[in-house]
Amino acid sequence: MIAPTINTERLSIQPMSLAHWEKYATAWADPRMTEFIGGEPRSRNVSWGKFLAGAGLWPVLGYGYWSFIERASGAMVGTGGLAKFERGMPELEVFPEAGWAFVPEAWGKGYATEAMAAILAWADNEAGLTEVRCIIDRENAASHNVARKLGFEKFAESQDNIGDLFIYRREPSPTQR
Repeated sequence: MIAPTINTERLSIQPMSLAHWEKYATAWADPRMTEFIGGEPRSRNVSWGKFLAGAGLWPVLGYGYWSFIERASGAMVGTGGLAKFERGMPELEVFPEAGWAFVPEAWGKGYATEAMAAILAWADNEAGLTEVRCIIDRENAASHNVARKLGFEKFAESQDNIGDLFIYRREPSPTQR
């Protein structure tokens, strides 16, 4: 399976492709991007593996990561979607994990909520996923706000190699099950 393209008012949510690679590598080398996601800028080599993993989830799981493209400019402004990363955290073991990251120039524009609302609608209506979870660094106030807007509820706390985390879950509404 290849990721579908989903269009929102301001974003084109597209399958990850080599056309997005250079912007992806540059974004993940920026310490602002990784402050709450591991805390260390990524080398091109590490980013390449993560890039391939995001795209490679699709044929294995039927879901994965997308590139977020700003429709007005054509610029890649972020990545995200649904994954299974085998983190060894019992709270995540059988559930898809939502994740999102945006370049600093895209912060504060509502893109995370817009992109992930569209992806979660796809998860509910097309993929038939019964529950989605996400983890967010304890200090990442912006992502906690996004999670709440998307209907996620905090239910646990944990520690991972990316830091101290809050764990959220979201079930589709009864009309979407």
